[in-house]
Amino acid sequence: MELRHLAGFVAVAEELHFGRAAARLHMSQPPLSQQIRLLERDLGVALFERSTRSVQLTAAGRTFLGAARDVLAAASVARRAAWAAGRGEVGRVSLGFAGASSAVTLPLLTRAVAAELPGIEMALHGPQYSGETVGRIAEGTLDLGFATVSKPRGLATRLVRRDRLMVAVADVHPLADRSEVSLADLADERFVAFPAARGSEVRELFVRSCLEAGFMPAVVQETPDSFSLLAMVGAGVGIALVVEAARSIRLDHVVFVPLSGSAPILPVSLVWRHGDDSAVLQAVLDVAERVLPTPDD
Repeated sequence: MELRHLAGFVAVAEELHFGRAAARLHMSQPPLSQQIRLLERDLGVALFERSTRSVQLTAAGRTFLGAARDVLAAASVARRAAWAAGRGEVGRVSLGFAGASSAVTLPLLTRAVAAELPGIEMALHGPQYSGETVGRIAEGTLDLGFATVSKPRGLATRLVRRDRLMVAVADVHPLADRSEVSLADLADERFVAFPAARGSEVRELFVRSCLEAGFMPAVVQETPDSFSLLAMVGAGVGIALVVEAARSIRLDHVVFVPLSGSAPILPVSLVWRHGDDSAVLQAVLDVAERVLPTPDD
């Protein structure tokens, strides 16, 4: 049983005339009659009662008509789905993201994909540290991610944001009323920070910047996410160096103070596997190219 035989049967059943059905299918009548005979032979029943004046469906033909229409409709849906998937219009893309550093770029991308490519599911994984995101992209368990990296081996990147470090302090801290503060002013402070062993680029930049300013920061508490970190700052456990995007997390009793001079900058990039030829991923990357800003040099 072939789809073209089913299509021929449905056409004849709806027209009740072999000539009109053949014209509808853009074919001549003899091949259509042959298709119907082959279909009846395959099924072992007569589908039409034929006479010199009329063509009528048999009881078997009337029963078979609904099922034939369902099969043709399902085949049409499958054909359109395959075509859409091949064009990158249907599918699933897994995306990893960090905490505060993705707060600006993540909504821009996901909302645009939802609006432009409703057939693509964006499966979000996070928040996680940049090192974890990059590792999972490299091993193939994530398709795409926002990460604070430069040029990871084997991965393609596109810079989407440059995030300056700022100082987060409790609103009762002596630095809270300052318009800006230098790194050297922080030498005697107690810090809360992300864990050193989890691949946090913010932690690495924070420590490196303090060492360049002439002191080793005293980290008194580690915490896994930006919300908890700022909650500890507000509770007076310590101060923290955070990315500028962390200001999107609004907590009472926390104040953000800019760093004076050339503040350390953390680049945020969109990262994916170099050479990944997934049409769905490419469709998402095309949207990202249009909607995500390109930072000025």
